[in-house]
Amino acid sequence: MKASGVLLPVSSLPSKYGIGSFSKEAFEFVDQLKRGGQKYWQILPLGPTGYGDSPYQSFSTFAGNPYFIDLETLIEEGLLTREECDSVDFTGHPAYVEYEKIYYGRFPVLKKAFQRFVPDQVFYDFVEENKFWLEDYGLYMAVKNSLNGISWSEWEAGLKRRVPEVLEQKRQELAEEIRFVYFQQYEFMKQWSKLKQYANDNGIRIIGDIPIYVAFDSADAWANPELFQFDEACNPIGVAGCPPDAFAATGQLWGNPLYDWDYHRETGYAWWIQRLRYCYKLYDVVRVDHFRGFDEYYAIPFGHETAQYGKWEKGPGIELFQAVKKELGNVDIIAEDLGYLTESVIQLVKDTGYPGMKVLQFAFDSREESDYLPHNYNHNCVVYTGTHDNNTILGWLDEMAPHDRDFALRYMNNYHTPHHEMPWDFIRLAMASVADLAVTPIQEFLCLGGEARINRPSTLGTNWKWRLTPGQITDQVIGRMYEMTKLYGRL
Repeated sequence: MKASGVLLPVSSLPSKYGIGSFSKEAFEFVDQLKRGGQKYWQILPLGPTGYGDSPYQSFSTFAGNPYFIDLETLIEEGLLTREECDSVDFTGHPAYVEYEKIYYGRFPVLKKAFQRFVPDQVFYDFVEENKFWLEDYGLYMAVKNSLNGISWSEWEAGLKRRVPEVLEQKRQELAEEIRFVYFQQYEFMKQWSKLKQYANDNGIRIIGDIPIYVAFDSADAWANPELFQFDEACNPIGVAGCPPDAFAATGQLWGNPLYDWDYHRETGYAWWIQRLRYCYKLYDVVRVDHFRGFDEYYAIPFGHETAQYGKWEKGPGIELFQAVKKELGNVDIIAEDLGYLTESVIQLVKDTGYPGMKVLQFAFDSREESDYLPHNYNHNCVVYTGTHDNNTILGWLDEMAPHDRDFALRYMNNYHTPHHEMPWDFIRLAMASVADLAVTPIQEFLCLGGEARINRPSTLGTNWKWRLTPGQITDQVIGRMYEMTKLYGRL
């Protein structure tokens, strides 16, 4: 059955305290999706953000972002007072997150809630159930915070190399801070589970997003060096990225550690199965970022300042997903198969049976026929007007080469559409396609320009900040969303 959904990061929800959270506004957004005839809500990774505030550079692949804990709920539970929350300046511009204010304001408030929190059996059960990642993450964050946030690669040797006696000493020394981390994760999961259940009860499935790689500065890399291509000093041998192309003359240097796929193969891909099993506690569908890396991955020697000197190496291929299917059954995965695709990548996606992605903003290159043009789709795909890495439709149209813009106009025959209404033509194009699922960023329904862009890849300082303001999604927008969805049989 065909369906549609909306892309909106949790951080982009409106809220009183500076960043989107699991607040009443999140529940109201679910209600709006239902009224608009939508069946899916796609979010970005939920992990605690690290370098550059990117959800794709998280301190843990398992942990949740404490910024998303709703303070109003903690007030209702008697763990905070309204005066305590209102005394902190979380906000500046109402349409953008100010991460510095959030960082310095949120944790002292959460600490007050923690000091009033009385653990019960539910809390202890949570800690025990999540011990396989929470124990290491709690210690990692406690140590990191005690050292002013420096990377674990700069810790003293005993901590960096995880000498048991040193770890035990730190566990005792930082016991209170570790419990504080446990409290944050407990509240995160309790609140997110309630929101997800509410969405599911109202016919909305959650699409979660996981990066293929973990951050180097993460509990995952520190606690499990055997998973990665590290030398004896726990330094990366190679790091991830992309080769030079028309968009980046020196390539893209992401810096994430590369997996030791031989080790993963020997363990039956146990860590990956564990990772995905946990994902399905958080999400209904998982979009796996940079799917190409499972076929071939680009390895850049550690220490290089650009991606120019990397080379392609063979990934695990179909073997990994056969192991996943054996352990987890037929799970719902969306393969992010964007960019330059070799025949082997195309075959891997086909062999898995997972739907790939079609992005309309990639379709209108007047120089060549594109696989992203809707007349070339088959049903087993997910079509997006754009993703979190793209500009909004209006912003993109303003930047397009004139011949490409003319091609788009000819393709859609929408010469007479007013410029500010153009996003709806692209929504229509996605909805009318044969793709089983059509996903549209909320910015397009609101006809917003480049000021509402979420991310500009390979840049720092302006990303992951945009958010909705109260009342921005009107009844008129919801009604129009519903009619478009109904018209193309996606209800």
